[in-house]
Amino acid sequence: MIIYCLHHIKFESFGNLKEWALIHDYVLETTDPSTCHSFLSPDEFDMLVIMGGTMSIYEEDNHPWLHKEKAFVREVLRIDKPILGICFGGQMLAQLLGAHVGPNIYKEIGWHNVGKTPQCNTFLKGLPDTFPVFQWHSYTFDIPEDAVRLFESEACKNQGFIYNNNVIGLQFHPEANDMWIKELIHHCRGDMVQGRYIQNEESMLCRETELGISKKIMFQLLDTLSLIKL
Repeated sequence: MIIYCLHHIKFESFGNLKEWALIHDYVLETTDPSTCHSFLSPDEFDMLVIMGGTMSIYEEDNHPWLHKEKAFVREVLRIDKPILGICFGGQMLAQLLGAHVGPNIYKEIGWHNVGKTPQCNTFLKGLPDTFPVFQWHSYTFDIPEDAVRLFESEACKNQGFIYNNNVIGLQFHPEANDMWIKELIHHCRGDMVQGRYIQNEESMLCRETELGISKKIMFQLLDTLSLIKL
């Protein structure tokens, strides 16, 4: 299986995504949309993963390459390939599916609990009712028409959705492992202002229990998408 990853942050590692691919002996192909001249053809990969980003999905004037990336993702949506969008990637999927994306009331940074909705069990079985996930965002998405909300939290109502049984958009970061978090803190420390849902560095690092749960959630999401028959 070939996993095609759109990667927007140069310092960001692939965390639990790379580990999952290695365990299954899958190929992980990556592209930075800000510098690439062309994307893979959709028939050259089996699953698309859209990673996070520091820009807004509406910043085409500052990042003209967003036009090309959105056109590519729209084409992949059209042919019903499995897609996972994380944070910025989830927001892009929501926008391309017709939903609004805008500032959340609260900025979320650090480990915070999300709860699964009653509908979640239809698509993702065996998850606990509530579990900790890593967050780093100030924007959020509405749930697209015909999509189903999967997760919600105290600070952000829409933490995840599934569309057409093959597209999952998330607001949180299940790819986060300890090195991934350390890199984000190092490069984005300016985001760590005082806030109701903003943790300090000490509270975010070396959280073995939460890291284990994060890995389990990421693996289950990817396993679910990898089983889709095209």
